[in-house]
Amino acid sequence: MYDLVIVGAGPYGLSVAAHAAARGLNLRTFGRSMASWHAMPSGMFLKSEPWASHLSDPRGAFGLDAYAATRGARAEHGVPLPVGFFAEYGDWFARRTVPALDERLITSVAPCADGFEVVTEDGERFRTRTVALAVGVLPFMEIPAPLRGLPREYVTHSSHHGELDGFAGRDVTVVGAGQAALETAAILTEQGARTRILARSDRLNWNTLPPALDRGLWQSLRAPHTGLGCGWHNRLYADTPGLFRRLPAPTRERIFDSALGPAGAWWLRERFAAVTDVRLGRRVVTAAPTADGRLRLDVTGPDGPSVVETDHVIAATGFTPSLDRAEVLSPVLRESLRTVGAGGRAGGAPEVGALFESSWPGLFLAGLLTAPSYGPSMRFVFGAGYTAGRLVRGVRQHLRATSSRGAVGRPRTGAARTPAGRA
Repeated sequence: MYDLVIVGAGPYGLSVAAHAAARGLNLRTFGRSMASWHAMPSGMFLKSEPWASHLSDPRGAFGLDAYAATRGARAEHGVPLPVGFFAEYGDWFARRTVPALDERLITSVAPCADGFEVVTEDGERFRTRTVALAVGVLPFMEIPAPLRGLPREYVTHSSHHGELDGFAGRDVTVVGAGQAALETAAILTEQGARTRILARSDRLNWNTLPPALDRGLWQSLRAPHTGLGCGWHNRLYADTPGLFRRLPAPTRERIFDSALGPAGAWWLRERFAAVTDVRLGRRVVTAAPTADGRLRLDVTGPDGPSVVETDHVIAATGFTPSLDRAEVLSPVLRESLRTVGAGGRAGGAPEVGALFESSWPGLFLAGLLTAPSYGPSMRFVFGAGYTAGRLVRGVRQHLRATSSRGAVGRPRTGAARTPAGRA
């Protein structure tokens, strides 16, 4: 029987494991270290600043800058780092801080009399008193409704792809206007694909070159640096996730849907200039394969309806943290967890209480699933620093409480799956 099983070995899972190991918990971490980061195209770069991209350990000894020093490199403000470098950093971090990393995936987390039972992809079963679900973003891929259900030969999500050189000479339509869409389109064009952008947004937004870290008191007060970008709104999101959690659910939903919207990194803009077919203010209405093996998109836009025929669509349309997509959780858990609210992309996300515990005692959550509760920073690596130590503190409190009273895990009163505040 473990004290804690961590499901996921990305930035959040590894950070939680580092803190749990330092606290002497009997734990096991499941997942392939930094798997989704290793799978990204080699031409991609981190959008966040290096100093905002550390994984979290209790002593702060294994930051990205420490890893860069071992490579004879520098992690500098204003200098984008390749995602491959960041993935290798995560592996280095895991080797130094995470005991018992088991690369098998977990297929099921279900409640049992004394906590939870987890099942690996090859059928082995383990029991644990608590679980930290840190599965990253991949289970929550968002594909526009008209494109769902089409075979992968026609439609994929941007996160499905490693290298993109297989599209050379083909016509590819990228749907979206954020960093993933713009960078995917740029790489496709560089590798010889005929690429277009289709986006609902009526304009492309670009982040500006970040100002120097040391720029004087007045400029710093006007627009302070944060791990989420400059500005006081970002400062609040970055520094006060605990206060964000206390906002009314409708306010949190609204901010989740609107804050830090789609934008391209400043360093991508010049590369993106090679993408000449950019169609804004447009939405795919229907999609269907054609007789000659292509895909017909019926599109509506400011000039009325139009038709696009393409060889393939890549939906770079983000991720929606809905419990319905957290299929690793048993139906009993999914249907019992209290959710944030009814509307918007946050409506199906679990409500997360103090110290990142869900409404089912002993089930802790980390990463994107907690963003509707704790704010936009949980959509980024930056949020791992706030999460890891607090989550482990919550695990330890739960273990002490259940040990002292002999309680078993069961949903709290009123934890039926209804919008928070409306049960």
